[in-house]
Amino acid sequence: MTVRLPGSLNPTNMMATGLGILEYELMSERASTLGQNGLKVEAALAALQEAEAKGKHGVEHERLVDTAAQAVWAMFIHREICGLRNGREIIQRYGIPNKVLARLGASPRHP
Repeated sequence: MTVRLPGSLNPTNMMATGLGILEYELMSERASTLGQNGLKVEAALAALQEAEAKGKHGVEHERLVDTAAQAVWAMFIHREICGLRNGREIIQRYGIPNKVLARLGASPRHP
């Protein structure tokens, strides 16, 4: 006996109705935006690490921490919208420091 998908879920029918094309475009946009968010997180964390390596502290350091926290927060929110709920993987992959994680969702201290 052969098992088939119902006609409404058949991928060939989805392409004919345009639903498959729309889904493809939406997934493409989600992936692109996630990639852009990742680049922003990498840049913010690199700037923070560079400042710490130079021994910079004070208001400038706090702004860099705030910028990194905002970038990470935006990425987490976008990932949740896409259905990706596990943040531990991102924390490990990008090496997000605890001081940045502690400020997620908070208003910047030094606007």
